[in-house]
Amino acid sequence: MLYQLHELGRAWMAPMTYWAEASAKMFNQQGGWLSSLPGSAQAAAGCELLYRIGKDYEKPQFGIHSIDIDGTVYPVIEREMARKPFCRLLRFKRYADDAGNLRDLKDDPAVLVVAPLSGHHATLLRDTVRTLLRDHKVYITDWVDARMVPESEGAFSLDDYVEYVQEFIRQIGAESLHVISVCQPTVPVLAAISLMAARGEETPRSMVMMGGPIDTRENPTTVNDLAMHKPLSWFQDNLIHHVPPNYPGHGRRVYPGFLQHSGFVAMNPERHFQSHWDFYLDLVKGDLDDAAAHRRFYDEYNAVLDMPAEYYLDTVRIVFQEHLLPRGLWDVKGERVDPSKIHRTALLTIEGELDDISGQGQTRAAQALCSGIAESDREHLTVKGAGHYGIFSGRRWRTQVYPQVRDFIAAHAAREAAQGA
Repeated sequence: MLYQLHELGRAWMAPMTYWAEASAKMFNQQGGWLSSLPGSAQAAAGCELLYRIGKDYEKPQFGIHSIDIDGTVYPVIEREMARKPFCRLLRFKRYADDAGNLRDLKDDPAVLVVAPLSGHHATLLRDTVRTLLRDHKVYITDWVDARMVPESEGAFSLDDYVEYVQEFIRQIGAESLHVISVCQPTVPVLAAISLMAARGEETPRSMVMMGGPIDTRENPTTVNDLAMHKPLSWFQDNLIHHVPPNYPGHGRRVYPGFLQHSGFVAMNPERHFQSHWDFYLDLVKGDLDDAAAHRRFYDEYNAVLDMPAEYYLDTVRIVFQEHLLPRGLWDVKGERVDPSKIHRTALLTIEGELDDISGQGQTRAAQALCSGIAESDREHLTVKGAGHYGIFSGRRWRTQVYPQVRDFIAAHAAREAAQGA
């Protein structure tokens, strides 16, 4: 019922939102009579703020059309390599004119970025992808909003997530692949590679795990505490709703994106209020650069997706309540997940010193679990001064984290090439 009420509220707000958008444009129009009135700048700013608070935020585009490598600009094409009901596998393919190519891009290592399925779209990793493209062939998982998946496609569980990751690894080719998982997918990625190793399958050359909840018993955060202090039935009864009739996924049980977004904002309400107030003042002052930065951030932050109920509840129970992975008790469709079976895949774990989502030690826990990997093939990095997002996006990611990720991947790609020769 809550989802239906939310949709009714959106429909009720729509005329006001359209009016606010049109009014902001009229008060801003150069040479228009409204823009010459006293207080027009304040009126325009207020209308735009109202519009942005009330509008729907669609899934953003990656918008990566070119990449500068060593001073040469290469065009980039976004290609869909595989499509499954709940996820697309995308590749960002770089093209080069052979005559002007300074190096053979075909020799660059292939990287699969496994994006989180935890509220935001994969485009949240736009900066991650753009930076990786300098030195790698980049693939990424692009998760589908569950409200857009017909109920006839069946359920999607954490076990299914693990299977998706395995299928994508096999499709790209594990023998020359490096996998990067950011936040939530560190758990299913570690499970996927552990199961492949236990079966004797080829596994990726390396895995880079960034800010993930491998063992949430280490330095629990506010997010972890909520999961531990509420029974699974509370999440079932309060957060799971049915998709209303105006979407293709009508009837599907989901954790709605609008509830997730409310949770995100509730973690730092003062910061968001101040950000919107600063946006209003920037518009009034004519500070267009800061206003544009605000729009870019909230176009991404406010675009959320619905998560399948089965997957969400599995994650709460298995990862945050029962800690089945670090306790060695997790079975995926009848197979026990044992990270000690991994031998040929190198491991790099990365944590932010100030991460308030995945506390210090939660990702590093993978080091002890992967006891079958040689010490020389395991590394850990704690990024000083970095919060959760800073380890994969922004200045610290580009200047501090990425160089070490790049060198780690290059070292193990070179080792594999040497062994193959």
